[in-house]
Amino acid sequence: GNRHHVPDLWYIFFEMRVAASVTLLIAFLAPPPCAAQTPSPSPSLDFAGLVALSATARVDPAFDVLFDLRFIPELKFSLALSPRLTLDAEASANAFLATSLPLPDAHAVDGDVSPYRAWVRLSTSRFEARVGLQKLSFGSAAIFRPLMWFDSLDPRDPLQLTDGVTGLLLRYYPAGNVNLWAWGLCGNSDPRGFDLAPSDDRTAELGGRAQVPFLRGEIAATYHRRRADINGLVFPDTLPPDTPLPLEPVPEDRFGLDGKWDVGVGLWFEAALVHQRTDLLAAPFHPYQRALTLGLDYTFALGRGLTAVAEHFRFAYAPSAFGSAGDLALSLTGLLLRYPLGLLDELQGIFYYDWEGRGLYRFLGWKRTTDALSLSLIVFWNPADPVSLQLRPAVSSFAGTGLRLVLAHHF
Repeated sequence: GNRHHVPDLWYIFFEMRVAASVTLLIAFLAPPPCAAQTPSPSPSLDFAGLVALSATARVDPAFDVLFDLRFIPELKFSLALSPRLTLDAEASANAFLATSLPLPDAHAVDGDVSPYRAWVRLSTSRFEARVGLQKLSFGSAAIFRPLMWFDSLDPRDPLQLTDGVTGLLLRYYPAGNVNLWAWGLCGNSDPRGFDLAPSDDRTAELGGRAQVPFLRGEIAATYHRRRADINGLVFPDTLPPDTPLPLEPVPEDRFGLDGKWDVGVGLWFEAALVHQRTDLLAAPFHPYQRALTLGLDYTFALGRGLTAVAEHFRFAYAPSAFGSAGDLALSLTGLLLRYPLGLLDELQGIFYYDWEGRGLYRFLGWKRTTDALSLSLIVFWNPADPVSLQLRPAVSSFAGTGLRLVLAHHF
């Protein structure tokens, strides 16, 4: 888990604000008192979870086999406080052991146990307030996601696991398919999504999102403000003389816009502009990062129905918001295919091409799912030094050529 060095007074201030917000929400959302109250239903407590074993064998660039055993126990609680108001909570942990063959040494087993989810929520049919360690994900794109600001979901992962963020999330759903989000995060220093600069865990992050109907579809605008630690993006010899090191975190603004429409085929776009307010970044990094995805999907009337999803993605660092891009840029075109073989089985293919690195990536998968078990087999054929969908070093198990087997039990 993370180790956060945040002043105690800051934590106390944050907890006071959360407690005050929850108290006000209860007072506002609870129904008015009446002479006779219906007894509250008994609370429900459910224990569930996931046990997954994966094995990845690579034959290129060198032969090795990676094993990963993962255990995610999950405890869920729910209580109806009134006919309109529900209190629920979730707590889970992520424990794993990993090793490889041939063993490089006698201590080649790696493992860790960390919190996975830990949140409490108050909700009505149109409003919810959730506080704690939680998943925060949104956007229209399916393969390449410019708005992957708080998660690291990978379309190639059959388990769809991602770390969460700690904070307070408010969501309101008025009539007419409108939904409004607001959040405040704290103590999240690990890189997320496309982050190359981690967050400063001593300051809060604030943001929000508004999604509204637009031309037979929907469109949404998103904003997020944080302070970013850019020490890993600067070169000391390019800094002005006598610049104190390490550098203080700098303000960062993120702007997002996405939309999705059904016009016979599904069409969407997703765009993000990130600005770090500093003059200390030197090439190939720049104060602005731009990302754009254009996508479409269609289900062909072939057999049981072949669904095709196509996206083109462009990412670049730039010295200005809308000027020419710098030297560090990425351009990817991807295709995702799904074909159901029956109620239990599905075939999937993911292909994408890196126009800058001239690399072709291929993933072919079969998955069988029952009530409690799922079995996935993935064959991949990729460059030995792959680019990552998160713009960070790629998962080594998908480098080169090989296959991956994932057996998961949901209890």
